[in-house]
Amino acid sequence: MSSRAAGSVLLRHLGPRVFGPGSAPSAAAPRPPLLALAGGGERGAAAAVWMRLLSTSSAAEAAVEEEVATSKGNAGSTAAAKVEAAASKANAGSTAAAKAEAAEAAKEAGDGKKGVVVSSYWGIEPSKLVNKDGVEWKWSCFRPWEAYKTDTSIDLSRHHEPKVLLDKIAYWTVKSLRFPTDIFFQRRYGCRAMMLETVAAVPGMVGGMLLHLRSLRRFEHSGGWIRVLLEEAENERMHLMTFMEVAQPRWYDRALVLAVQGIFFNVYFLGYLISPKFAHRVVGYLEEEAIHSYTEFLKDLEDGKIDNVPAPAIAIDYWQLPANATLKDVVTMVRADEAHHRDVNHFASDIHFQGMELKQAPAPVGYH
Repeated sequence: MSSRAAGSVLLRHLGPRVFGPGSAPSAAAPRPPLLALAGGGERGAAAAVWMRLLSTSSAAEAAVEEEVATSKGNAGSTAAAKVEAAASKANAGSTAAAKAEAAEAAKEAGDGKKGVVVSSYWGIEPSKLVNKDGVEWKWSCFRPWEAYKTDTSIDLSRHHEPKVLLDKIAYWTVKSLRFPTDIFFQRRYGCRAMMLETVAAVPGMVGGMLLHLRSLRRFEHSGGWIRVLLEEAENERMHLMTFMEVAQPRWYDRALVLAVQGIFFNVYFLGYLISPKFAHRVVGYLEEEAIHSYTEFLKDLEDGKIDNVPAPAIAIDYWQLPANATLKDVVTMVRADEAHHRDVNHFASDIHFQGMELKQAPAPVGYH
C-alpha cells in the first residue's frame, strides 16, 4: 500500500475523533502555516492530525502547570496567612506585656501621680537607692551619699574688714543692695530667702564655669576649685528647693527674681572676667548679709511671729535632720552653710590679693 493510500485510511478512522462535530474549519478560514507548507490532499490531512495532537498535548501540559502553580500559590498564601496570624499574636502579646508593665509602674507610684515608663533602649536603667535605714530613696536631685550634717559651730560673727579701695567698693555695693530688699520684702523672710538663694546660686556656677574653660584652654589643673565652686552653687540651689516647700511666692516675687537674676548673672560674669578677687569679695560680703537675714528669720521664729512648721521632707534627708525637725532647724542649717560660703569666697579673694592664682592654693574641698 502506498503512503498516499495509508494516509487516507488513517484520516477516515481518526478524523471524527480528532476534529469532532462542528470543529471542521470553515472554508473561508485561512489555512494554518503548517498546512500551507504541507500542501493539500492526504499530506495536508496528516499534518492537520499531527497539529491537532500536538496542540492538545500542549494544552494539557499548560493546564497541569497552571494547576500546580495554583496549588503552590494556595499553599504559599496559606503559609503567609499562618505567619501573619503568628505575628499578630506576637504583637498582641507584646502590647499586652507593655500595658501590664505600664500598669505596674503606675501602681508602684503610690502617690497619685502617673507612673513614667522610660525606654531602656540605651541601657540606662534608673538605680534604686536606699538610705541608711534601708528605706527607698525618693529624691532624684541628690543622692544619699551627698547628704551631710552642717557644722553649726562655725563662727557666725566673723567679718572681713575692708581696708583697700577694692574691698570698700565691694562692701558698699552689697550694702546698697540690701536697702531696696528690706523695703520690698520687709519681714516676709520666706520669700526673701527664696529671692536671696536665686541670686546666691549664681556666683559659684559662673566662677566654676570660667575656671573650667580656663583649665581646658590652658591645659592645666584647677587645684580643686572648680569642684568647690560648683558644689557651692548646688548647695545654694538646694536651699531654694527647700524654701519652695515653705513659702509660696507671688507673681511679683517671681517677676523680681527673673529681673534680678538676669541682671546679676551678666554683671557678675563680666566682673569675674575683669577681676576675680573683686568678684569673690562681693560674694563674701553677700554671704555675710545672708547670715544676718537668717539670724533675723530665726528671731521671728523664736518669738512666734512666724509659725515654726515641721521641716520639709527634702530638708530632713538633705541635712540628715531628725524626723521631728522644724523650720527653725532648717534655717539654722542654711545659716551655717552661708557662713562656710562666706569663708571660702573671702579665702579665694585673699589668694588673688596675694598675687597668686586659685590653682596654687589647695581648694577647701568638703569644708562643710
